[in-house]
Amino acid sequence: MGRLFGSRTRLAYNLIATVHIAAVLALGIWLLGGAADFALPAWLRVAMWLLAGCGVAGLVVGLREYDMSRFSGTWQARHGTPPGAGDEDEPLVTAGLHRYVRHPLYTAGMMLLWGLAQSPLGLATAVWGTLYFVIGTLFEERKLLARYGGDYREYRRKVPAFVPWKGRAL
Repeated sequence: MGRLFGSRTRLAYNLIATVHIAAVLALGIWLLGGAADFALPAWLRVAMWLLAGCGVAGLVVGLREYDMSRFSGTWQARHGTPPGAGDEDEPLVTAGLHRYVRHPLYTAGMMLLWGLAQSPLGLATAVWGTLYFVIGTLFEERKLLARYGGDYREYRRKVPAFVPWKGRAL
């Protein structure tokens, strides 16, 4: 992608990912959109809505811990930086939600997806979305190890990936 999009690679990646997600959701709605919600007990439905709400809150809080212009790719496009350049001055984030899990946005996304898994479409979306996050994490971890080396290796040893089972690890 770098040769094709140059300094707009990250921005293009995000736009392409958004189009793919929209296409998958459209297909899911076409295939499963008419199916009735599962017959869940009221307490479980409330718990799932609370989980979804916590997921939205986690996304809002988690996104505040990033430089959104770099995250989206607009910074790189504005500054004409080649793919990957300019990343070296980004510090390893270990504060905020990153004290509990290494991938708080993925955790929040999964909470949202599983909280909305109240129908066949919601369940299918939760399963495939979780698979996407887990596979994406493998690539993300490799990239972070290459960028931060021993610092990330130590952070990875102390802080779980998705479930904050250690409590506040840092």
